[in-house]
Amino acid sequence: MNKIPLKAQHLLVFVAVAVLFFAWGAWLMRSGEVHPLANLQQWRDTLLQPLAEDELTLREVQALAPGELWLAPRLDGARLFYRASLDGEEGGWLLEAELRLSLEQRDGLMAAQGLQAGGTELALGQSLVDQMAGFSIVSLNLRAPQALVSDRLAASLGQPRLTLELAEGQAWVYPQWGLTVHLQGDEVQLLHAVPRKAFRATR
Repeated sequence: MNKIPLKAQHLLVFVAVAVLFFAWGAWLMRSGEVHPLANLQQWRDTLLQPLAEDELTLREVQALAPGELWLAPRLDGARLFYRASLDGEEGGWLLEAELRLSLEQRDGLMAAQGLQAGGTELALGQSLVDQMAGFSIVSLNLRAPQALVSDRLAASLGQPRLTLELAEGQAWVYPQWGLTVHLQGDEVQLLHAVPRKAFRATR
């Protein structure tokens, strides 16, 4: 039986080691990639962009995430919120959208429910959700799940146009969507969005 020459054996070992080395390097590169959040890219198109253009209604939000209306009888005036949960690949998000109401509508809701300013929040029936489906959304909060790193958000929305240092944490500002992202350390805490025109008026 013919034996492989010693030099050829050394060459085979060298090739095998080289192949393993490059495979390991490729695996490290792949594992170091930051993948965008598919859900956040979808919400950018279905929630953030329409809200930025002041065209988002309760109907679109409800279609994406079934939830409940809550009446908050605050001292500075009643406010009506739609609250729901959104499932993301990295965990559950909490959505809160405030409806645009006139002063008369606010007072009417308070009177109909028998609430006083400063009282306890009250969940309203599904029939009211259907009746108010055409109402505009004036602001939107998306509370992120725990341990969502900012790199993944940046991979989904791009780098912010402005970064602000806050007393606690940091804020990334995306004026094109009227969006402010609040971060604590390297983790995303909250996305707060309003129509672009309202966003510009406050800055």
